[in-house]
Amino acid sequence: MTSMPSTAFVRRVLVAPSGFKESLDAEQVARAIGAGVRRAVPGVRVRTVPIADGGEGTARTLAAATGGSIVNRTVTGPVGDPVDSHWARLGGSSEGRAVVEMAAAAGLRLVPQDRRDPTLTTTRGVGELIAAALDTGVTSVVVGCGDSGTSDGGLGALQALGVRVLDASGEEVGQGGAELSRVDRLDLSGLHPALASGKAQVVLALNPHNVLTGPRGVARVFGPQKGATPEQVEQLAAGFDNWARVLERDCIDTAQGTDFAQGVGTGASGGLGAGLAAVGASLVPRFEALLDSGLAGIDLDKSIRGADLVITAEGAIDFQTPRGKVPAEVARRASDQGVPVIGLAGTLGQGSDAVHGIGIDAVASILPVPMSLSEAVRDGEDLLIAATERFMRTLMLGASIAEARLVGDDW
Repeated sequence: MTSMPSTAFVRRVLVAPSGFKESLDAEQVARAIGAGVRRAVPGVRVRTVPIADGGEGTARTLAAATGGSIVNRTVTGPVGDPVDSHWARLGGSSEGRAVVEMAAAAGLRLVPQDRRDPTLTTTRGVGELIAAALDTGVTSVVVGCGDSGTSDGGLGALQALGVRVLDASGEEVGQGGAELSRVDRLDLSGLHPALASGKAQVVLALNPHNVLTGPRGVARVFGPQKGATPEQVEQLAAGFDNWARVLERDCIDTAQGTDFAQGVGTGASGGLGAGLAAVGASLVPRFEALLDSGLAGIDLDKSIRGADLVITAEGAIDFQTPRGKVPAEVARRASDQGVPVIGLAGTLGQGSDAVHGIGIDAVASILPVPMSLSEAVRDGEDLLIAATERFMRTLMLGASIAEARLVGDDW
């Protein structure tokens, strides 16, 4: 763990947060934290570096960072109804590349509470967004995997990209994870030409810890979160076992040899990773794909190097945070350079104290009093500004006391 600043004056603060799901995107969070810092420490230099994690807000964050644009499109939503969605056409040095945010077409927020059945929900809209981007001639599509509401193994996405998914009678299967056990083979003859020819590349930015099958497979780990009953969890798990076998046999030539069952990231977004890998997509850890690739034109390590203090944030800090979440990645990089880190969150959940072991020196919730989720979402920006100001004033007071004690006297 790094030591907190020893002087009463922090001159340079780096703000590198994720978004707060269904409340504030990463840019809004960064601006609010920056405003709170300036209230507490007038004259401080604040640099904001919003971090895309592949989930909600990723497309807009990367479009803004590169001077690109958002392309609106109506696609098939996760329960089969049309939804207003979008993809990002990047600019600057990333011109010619696109970003598809799977949450914008098949995210959990798009699945009504009374229709959360992962045996039925579909990723077809994700495939429709990828196809729409490819149709414009882009050479690379980055798919942000996060906040998904589906568990169909990417079945719907493949269907939207021209793949015929057939049962033992040669008939096309329907949609949803319940269909995976019926799949007998893939017909790739209608695959989108940009993928079939290799003229365009698809990269999935994902959590590498998620695998498709087995005890830690996506059905058992995430199925219940998406509304699956214990019986449906077992149904999905059996379907994924069959799906992995079919993908391994019938995948595109360049994907031959892929471990679709237990390979890194195959379980991302309800198995979307495995499905798209079968048509040549690369499965890449999210921060390698979104940060280290230079996609967003951000050099996070350089920004950390010049800071006296780093503030990161996400909607919830808990036991899951060390497993590939934005605050953990920011803290890892800051710790390597000896820069202290503060973590702010909408809520502090079970296991939040574990983050001290990954380089976050202090954490705090932005909620000053108990309140409903709807109130917290509604007032998120004001709460974040006020919480940052409170934390910074406390930090500065502690630093001032420490500095005064160094001077000493005979009292």
